[in-house]
Amino acid sequence: MKQQKKDGEAVTTSTSSQKKSSPAQLRIMKDLNELNLPKTCSTDFPDPDDLLNFKLVISPDEGFYRNGRFVFNFRVGANYPHEPPKVKCETQVYHPNIDLEGNVCLNILREDWKPVLTINSIVYGLQYLFLEPNPEDPLNKEAADVLQSNRRLFETNVSKAMRGGYVGSVYFERCLK
Repeated sequence: MKQQKKDGEAVTTSTSSQKKSSPAQLRIMKDLNELNLPKTCSTDFPDPDDLLNFKLVISPDEGFYRNGRFVFNFRVGANYPHEPPKVKCETQVYHPNIDLEGNVCLNILREDWKPVLTINSIVYGLQYLFLEPNPEDPLNKEAADVLQSNRRLFETNVSKAMRGGYVGSVYFERCLK
């Protein structure tokens, strides 16, 4: 009888304008309330009622990517925090750890994800990629090779890409703030 009642409650709550939050929604609310953004980052919620889909804007104030503006799209799935959010870079960037399709190579978004990690952990991880690009674990192998073999050329390529222009045969939209 108790199980039936539980099932009945679940049915009524899911049909009545979704008053009950999913575990992923509850956890993302907690993560966002505890979010401690560095001054170089900001969030944007295109739909204020949808906390599971949002954007993070990173504007580094030092390093190769200084004065750039990079937008990341976060999609938090129903299995969060047991699975990491899907994070894509919407800004095309010349970077060893971000490919031209916006896929991000950050260990905590893949094999090193643990449910104790939070959105804050990801924000700081992404910010760190701009301060210290990691050529040892590349998604953009060409950028990684240039970073390892010729830092000056890498810096020139990053600058060219951020101003809007070609690096090799790839055109990059301007992303300076």
